[in-house]
Amino acid sequence: MPEILLHYIWQRGIFKAFPQYTTDGRRIEVISVGQHNTDAGPDFSNAHVLIHGENSTEEWVGNIEIHIASSDWFKHKHHTDSAYDRVILHVVRKADKEVYNSLNQPVTQCELRYPDEQDYLSQLLSDARLMDSSFATHRCGKFLLQDPNLLTKGWKQTMLLRRLKCKKQSIDRLLALTQNHWEQAFYISLAHYFGFHVNGIPFEQLAINTPLSCLQKHRSSLKQLTAILLGQSGLLSPDDELFREYRFLQAKFALQPIDSAMWKHGRIRPQNAPETRIRQFAQLFYQSEFLFSQLMDADNIENLRELLSVKGLGRDSIDVLIINAVVPFKYARGKQAIDILRNMPAENNSIIRQWRELGQRVADASDSQALIHLYQTCCQTGQCLNCDVAYQIFLTAQS
Repeated sequence: MPEILLHYIWQRGIFKAFPQYTTDGRRIEVISVGQHNTDAGPDFSNAHVLIHGENSTEEWVGNIEIHIASSDWFKHKHHTDSAYDRVILHVVRKADKEVYNSLNQPVTQCELRYPDEQDYLSQLLSDARLMDSSFATHRCGKFLLQDPNLLTKGWKQTMLLRRLKCKKQSIDRLLALTQNHWEQAFYISLAHYFGFHVNGIPFEQLAINTPLSCLQKHRSSLKQLTAILLGQSGLLSPDDELFREYRFLQAKFALQPIDSAMWKHGRIRPQNAPETRIRQFAQLFYQSEFLFSQLMDADNIENLRELLSVKGLGRDSIDVLIINAVVPFKYARGKQAIDILRNMPAENNSIIRQWRELGQRVADASDSQALIHLYQTCCQTGQCLNCDVAYQIFLTAQS
């Protein structure tokens, strides 16, 4: 049996039809299985269990670690890692030895009891791995086409919140990079999404190599803003009229341009060409002196669109910037965020079109963001054990 199946059985409470005991014979009552941890550290956190002895009951809140055999605890060196000192229960298929934490304290163990018929476990594992190699051949699709409600509103809401939290973590990293300068962090993030996926990375690097303060000192001159950004992109040729202006500003601020080879030009529409987007980016900072604060204070969609409006930038592109750059910063600063998404049209990309083909209603941007996150974190990576759709299908199959 793969360990991942034990995780699935524990996380979904499939063991609850069977009485559970510690290896020394005390009955275990699981109040909460805890939250699944996909990062380093114990497998589940904030679990809540009661351990009933003959004359007393112990109540524990802490972490759960799961292994096939108890001896895996030592193979993974958990006995020397203080991160595992708050493990309240070691859940295993086979308890082949006693285990201790880094404080040399014994760790309570449980040989998990669950439906052990081989056919049942094979079906469970199959249901737990519901996806094929690509989203187009997603096995969940067969079930979702029959019953789109297997993907519940609650699960979409969870996915939306997780996406916003992930984006907040990215913002925290930018804040660390910029010494907690919110405006500079936003400038870098906005630049990334100005690259519109194809050139997101070089656009972000352009912003990192070109401090916002340089632009702010010359924001009254569109020519100088354009010269700085085009020059820093490495795309400004010596025979361009802006080249001389750039070389002066480059020396003034000791600027280092990025490698022009980073930019992608192939199979890109003219309006998405790097040079075009860079000129629009310069125009945006030329027309808005306090862009970040204005965007954070704006409380309706039309105001946000107006602030980001520059010639040649269509409404769909502006909405992409609002959804991916503005909304996460609003969320990170405790401002209105989800309501903005609910009042914006859903994105129209290949991922969303596939969800719609599976019968999913994508009413607004909050739905599309949730479904994009579900695809990227579960479907695309094969993390079906962490997906509520797989669980709903499993329940349906067992009823």
